[in-house]
Amino acid sequence: MRRLPLVRTAAAGAAAALLLSTGIGTAAAGASAAGRPSSDPRTTTHLVPTLVGRATLDADFLADGPPSGADATPANVRQGPWDGQIIPGFSAMVDNGDGTFRAQPDNGFGTKANSADFLLRNYLVKPDWDTGTPGSGEIEILDRIDYHDANGVLDFPITNEGTDERLLTGADFDVESVVRAKDGTFWVGEEFGPFVLHFDADGTLLAPPVGLPGGLKSPQNPYLAPGETPGVRASSGFEAMSASPDGRYLYPVVENALVGETDERRRVVYEFDTRRGEYTDRTWSYRTDLPGNLVGDSFTVGPGRFWFVERDNWDGEASVIKRVYEVDLRRTDADGNLVKELVLDALRIANPLGIDAGEGYGLGETFSLPVQSFETVLRLRDGRILIGNDNNYPGNAARTPGTPDDTEMALVELRRERVRDDGVTVVGHRGASGYRPEHTLAAYEQAILQCADYIEPDVVATKDGVLVARHENEIGGTTDVASRAEFAGRRTTKVIDGRPVTGWFTEDFTLAELRTLRAVERIPAVRPGSARFDGLYQVPTLDEVLDLARHSRTCDGRPVGVYPETKHPTYFDSIGLSLEEPLVAELEANGFDHADAPVILQSFETGNLRELDAMTDVRLAQLVSSSGAPYDLVAAGDPTTYADMVTPAGLAEIATYADGVGLEKNVMIPRRADGTLGEPTPVIAHAHAVGLEVHGWTFRAENQFLPAEFRSSADPTAPGDMAGEIRAFLDAGMDGLFSDHPDAAVAAVRAR
Repeated sequence: MRRLPLVRTAAAGAAAALLLSTGIGTAAAGASAAGRPSSDPRTTTHLVPTLVGRATLDADFLADGPPSGADATPANVRQGPWDGQIIPGFSAMVDNGDGTFRAQPDNGFGTKANSADFLLRNYLVKPDWDTGTPGSGEIEILDRIDYHDANGVLDFPITNEGTDERLLTGADFDVESVVRAKDGTFWVGEEFGPFVLHFDADGTLLAPPVGLPGGLKSPQNPYLAPGETPGVRASSGFEAMSASPDGRYLYPVVENALVGETDERRRVVYEFDTRRGEYTDRTWSYRTDLPGNLVGDSFTVGPGRFWFVERDNWDGEASVIKRVYEVDLRRTDADGNLVKELVLDALRIANPLGIDAGEGYGLGETFSLPVQSFETVLRLRDGRILIGNDNNYPGNAARTPGTPDDTEMALVELRRERVRDDGVTVVGHRGASGYRPEHTLAAYEQAILQCADYIEPDVVATKDGVLVARHENEIGGTTDVASRAEFAGRRTTKVIDGRPVTGWFTEDFTLAELRTLRAVERIPAVRPGSARFDGLYQVPTLDEVLDLARHSRTCDGRPVGVYPETKHPTYFDSIGLSLEEPLVAELEANGFDHADAPVILQSFETGNLRELDAMTDVRLAQLVSSSGAPYDLVAAGDPTTYADMVTPAGLAEIATYADGVGLEKNVMIPRRADGTLGEPTPVIAHAHAVGLEVHGWTFRAENQFLPAEFRSSADPTAPGDMAGEIRAFLDAGMDGLFSDHPDAAVAAVRAR
């Protein structure tokens, strides 16, 4: 069986393939192929999304017109009505090619009931970019178009029914996406129907709204009959719509899963023929990273090729997914879903010019767009990327708590940078578990943002055999199950690996039941910052973790690796929920089943690793504790201990089925009686002698986890000198490490 070293084996050529396939390699002037060989074999190049301009419109800006917001929900010390028309961000934009843009807000304040005084408009705007040199950084409103039904084509009552102008309001339609046709008219995607609307260049509605084929309607659809079941969820219509390059076809995308959809991550892409004014019979499936994620915008980048904004519904520090993916209607996976490839992660954009640094969350050395409604993406004619937001005025406060978000336009350039592999693998232990509740997509995404090379999901099974990410199958301390009265009767005591454990167990819950729970911080007294996110995030499936990883890139442009640990495999075998077969199947389904895939499977037991060695070509790592023995050996009456396994003979035996070892820190450098580090043992040298890589666990920043000489004070929860501890182990020859604080671990490695 062909094996590769554990350290950073993912080729930079994979990043090159991504960039070339997406067609974004030309976005940076003079860019050459990613991963081009250099004189240093450990040096590669990759494209870095870089902020080059930013402009904002003050959240409280009022355009001319009648008062608005009389029924808007008060928030952030703002309460309507306001003496003019609020501009609650832009849900869609069109590039005019001359430095100006057509910018369309949505229905105003979120619902039909509270938006009757909000006029639907299409503004002409001009950003004066802040580029780090003199520039106002403001968005100027130059002109506007009022959408109206002066021709009386609508056959249902509207807010301004009895007027000559018949101006349309947010109680009539929720306009979310816009495409300008070659004749200057506007095709608009809408949510209440959802409808496709056609306006002339002056904003006059030209034809009745066109609903979805099959009679699918949302609850807000004016044609929904009494007792009729909606087929589209509320406010889940056409946030995203783009056109074929010749303008004949539109491609509206439903924002959320349709009612009754068995796959909660499936979003349907439709095709609309503008010549015939009707839908074709062609549809496509797009699959989001998480069930709750939404498709926020789309933009045409070539024949059949589109950029999709995919976002979650969180904002500020709670944000997890704010991304732009490219899809090609001619490329689908084995399940019939569109293949998607990352263009940029809007939570990680370099800001070397320091544009607006220090003016709010996400404005610093790294720029992010952590807004709830990331709803605009354009590729400009010069290849740069424009992203922007709907600020849901006055409700969102992603940048500064208590202050409504401004409307933002950010200009991003893909710049080629050269990076050198430092040769040390940093693993986000249970994600970035020092900052977010462990084993959540938020923790894994945070680890990716903090430049981890791998993310580590621990794997257990549900009652219906689905693999999910939890540190233990007992979930009383990592979810809110203890507070859920409906599950009080599930509390029980079981014998796990020879020890009685009392609590709630994943194998007693179906996935659907587990989905109703929310993750909580395991050690809130130590990590109150992480505990602030209690109750927000679901327990992810392994499939979702793998999906996130394969659609992500590390800070140096490489594929993000996944380092799953099988938990209690002997126990799960004993109850008929074997972990190995579904684990290998999940790897195969996500394209992680080949020898050079960025995957390492690990376990404290030995038998299941030997079994996996015969089942898959991916790399394996034997975990070793400083005490005790693998439970499968204990159960079989084998006296071999972990101490036996790290002798030269024991390591040679491990090398027959594994590629590396994950060693508890005390196995490599034991602590003295006073809590300081002692002398390194020969285990690292012995492991290297038989071809095994060595990764150490677990490096944590708080004083209580550090050797005495690296503690900053007597406060056990205060941060100490984790970097100093890491240096000591790297100096002893360790090849990689697991850390709850990947950002600090990466900084320590780079500072060597």
